[in-house]
Amino acid sequence: MSADIVVSMVMRAVHMTGMIVASVLFLSLGAAWLARVRSRHMSVETLLVADRALPAPMLFILTVGEIYSIGSIVAFPAGLYAHGVSYGYWFLGYLLLAFPVGYFVGPAIWRRAKQYNACTLPEVFGRHFGSIAFERLTAWACVIALVPWGQFQFIGLRSVLDTMGFSAAPAAGLAGCAVIAFAYVSLGGVRASTYVAFLKDVLMLFGIVAVGVGAICMQYKLSAGHAVITTPTLPLPTGSSLVFAISTIIYQGVGFYFQPSVTPYLFTARSAQAVRRAMVFMPLYMVMYPFAVFATVFALRFLPSLPNPNTVFFHVAATLLPPWIVALAAAGALLAGLLVLAATSLNIAAMMTRNIAPGLGRRHPKRAINLAVILFLVLALVATAHAPAIMLTALNLSGYVGIQFASLWFLILTGWPVSARIAGLGLLSGAGVAIALFASGVSIGGINPGLIGFLVNCGIVFCPLWRSRSDVRVHNKKDLL
Repeated sequence: MSADIVVSMVMRAVHMTGMIVASVLFLSLGAAWLARVRSRHMSVETLLVADRALPAPMLFILTVGEIYSIGSIVAFPAGLYAHGVSYGYWFLGYLLLAFPVGYFVGPAIWRRAKQYNACTLPEVFGRHFGSIAFERLTAWACVIALVPWGQFQFIGLRSVLDTMGFSAAPAAGLAGCAVIAFAYVSLGGVRASTYVAFLKDVLMLFGIVAVGVGAICMQYKLSAGHAVITTPTLPLPTGSSLVFAISTIIYQGVGFYFQPSVTPYLFTARSAQAVRRAMVFMPLYMVMYPFAVFATVFALRFLPSLPNPNTVFFHVAATLLPPWIVALAAAGALLAGLLVLAATSLNIAAMMTRNIAPGLGRRHPKRAINLAVILFLVLALVATAHAPAIMLTALNLSGYVGIQFASLWFLILTGWPVSARIAGLGLLSGAGVAIALFASGVSIGGINPGLIGFLVNCGIVFCPLWRSRSDVRVHNKKDLL
């Protein structure tokens, strides 16, 4: 086969992939517009928390959009490919722990947000402790935790675009992604994300299952034939790596639903019971992970080593499946990244205009939020183009900040009387200890630095020496349930 024919075939495949992905993206914009049409009004509350009116099925779809994001189709196979079973242990382990924790604390979080009429996370903290300064402090901490997470979606989107054959003009592709994410926000806010999430979930499940089934069938054929088989190296965690996996499961599993990237989704529910019903079905989505494992094992056994582990899933997909299925899987991955990017930019914009600088959005709050979304998307796009390595490090650091908010929720949900000053000291101390341990490379028996920082955080805020009944308002028993 001549080189010209090969090039022509590749170009046709790229063109078909582009057409399919573009059609899916236009369909997603139609879903976002449908959310706008079905909203009787578009107030700030509608934009941020969907008027607290989402039933359990819609809350389920919205929340799993955050949990099973672009990392499920890119990062999870890449982690297994590069680091072995130990990565899968803590990745799957913390999700399994997070779901029962969410079942019990999720309804209580919703009641607190409803009680304080809060549309953002810092509003809950500021109104509970009766401190505007504390509200602004927690807003800045939330932004610090969210900015790298939102920007990381651009890195994932760029990886998907590269695997689709659109690496020649990455800036143009990412700019298009930013425009679509802004369209989701401006059309319907968080409710638009819910509608688009239905489409994303169908495509992601279809893509991951199709690749996994293809890998299983091909492994059977090759194993029964005369193909050269490489035994995959998936070392089991031992020693400090096992300690790290267990401590990470505890740390992230307990703190998952208290993160600024997850908690606001719970505010959108119709009732506390809707939150609980949605939590019951969360583990069902984990059915996709065995298929991702099958795809990774196939790559380790039968394919040459890849220089970039982030491409392993789509490399297997392109090897085993027709281009149109690969295109649908890529479209699902793009929607996953776009949804998280849109939700993250909306949360950051809301905190900037409502908590950090409320004067900016006092006259035209929706316009201010949209402008803040645009500003974040532009800055994140520039950071992806010029400093991706720095932002990957910042993503690790932001995780050590995000879960530290669990201590504040523990104080709120238990009614433990402590001042905003002590709560802030615990938050900053926990984040500072975790970041210092991570930056210095000091290992304490292999324990996750975030868990150590979180224990310091809780030790400060729950110290009996600071306890004072006059520090916070008293809640009745019904509020604490």
